[in-house]
Amino acid sequence: MFEDRLRELEEQHLLRRLRLVESEPGPVATVEGRRVIVMASNNYLGLATHPLLKRAAIEATTRYGVGSGASRLVSGTLPPHQDLEAALARFKATEAALVFGSGYLANVGLIPSLIGSGGLILADRLCHASLIDGCRLSGADLRVFRHRDLAQLDSLLARRSPRRDTLIVTDGVFSMDGDLAPLPELVALAERYAARLVVDDAHGTGVMGLHGRGTLEHFGVESRIPFHMGTLGKALGTSGAYVAGPQSLIRYLVNTARSFIYTTAPPPGTAAASVAALELLQAEPERRARLWDNRNHFQTGLKALGFRLAESQSPIIPVLIGEPRQALTLAERLLELGVYAPAIRPPTVPKETSRIRTTVTSEHTREQLDAVLAAFRNAGQELGLI
Repeated sequence: MFEDRLRELEEQHLLRRLRLVESEPGPVATVEGRRVIVMASNNYLGLATHPLLKRAAIEATTRYGVGSGASRLVSGTLPPHQDLEAALARFKATEAALVFGSGYLANVGLIPSLIGSGGLILADRLCHASLIDGCRLSGADLRVFRHRDLAQLDSLLARRSPRRDTLIVTDGVFSMDGDLAPLPELVALAERYAARLVVDDAHGTGVMGLHGRGTLEHFGVESRIPFHMGTLGKALGTSGAYVAGPQSLIRYLVNTARSFIYTTAPPPGTAAASVAALELLQAEPERRARLWDNRNHFQTGLKALGFRLAESQSPIIPVLIGEPRQALTLAERLLELGVYAPAIRPPTVPKETSRIRTTVTSEHTREQLDAVLAAFRNAGQELGLI
């Protein structure tokens, strides 16, 4: 059975495999024995390899051990977890915060805690899989609206009973297209119809906003959305996720979020490294400045070459190809030319929209980005894409 299904996936050019990266996840890495420029990492600010984060993780591991032992409700909370949640609350200007083992765990814990059977969830069609799974686990009725289509969302809200518990769910930065949710308009609709808005700001945390607090800061709506979800495993360079908000909500999640209650706590070393990452993020704003300079240079270069790009407003810059086979062929040719940028295919993205999803970091040099652009030019011309 498994072999037949794998064969079907291969015939459809949708089979995936793991590639071995044999070095640190920097802008240049060793992928299966080949030194390549990496254009596929969410390590936007280069913090995953920063010496201060390594030192913090080593010190906490030496003091508290490699693992946390059990769920925090069973074996207790370690100081690094407490320190991280306090640091996150300060950073996000909320009363409290709660840390989860991953963004996936945060979403499948948060959404079912907010709404249940009898409720209504309205979710953007391009929401991350973890949001959709959280919606389904909640038992609420789920309706999907067209990507960023405010008119359709308004219509759906207007048709439901005003007394019906309703959540609007969206990404802040959409992970496969790089565009932004229209948060000011979504907030206005939520307020108008007495609905609640859930924003997954995984790719906005550390990247968007004047101080890197995320897409909510970018749009100036932090005070109008009482709780914020984000991750630690992208711009902050570690792993895990958080919900920051009122103390009452955090206490409630400790008692209701199954993915928090029934999961071993993140390693203390990871929590300590995350505290160090938050400190660096605020102390070194030049990292974000470099990131955006690199992003603008690279996007401009791809446009000049004639590639079709998604309407990105972030360091995620997808090169739209269409058919899975074409995207795979381009990715393999880029790898031969020294660039690691895998093909993204259905079901991760809709049919006929397979792409090379490139991501730029603050640590890419201008020379490296120009080398990547040269590889795209050569491969694109060879394959008749430009």
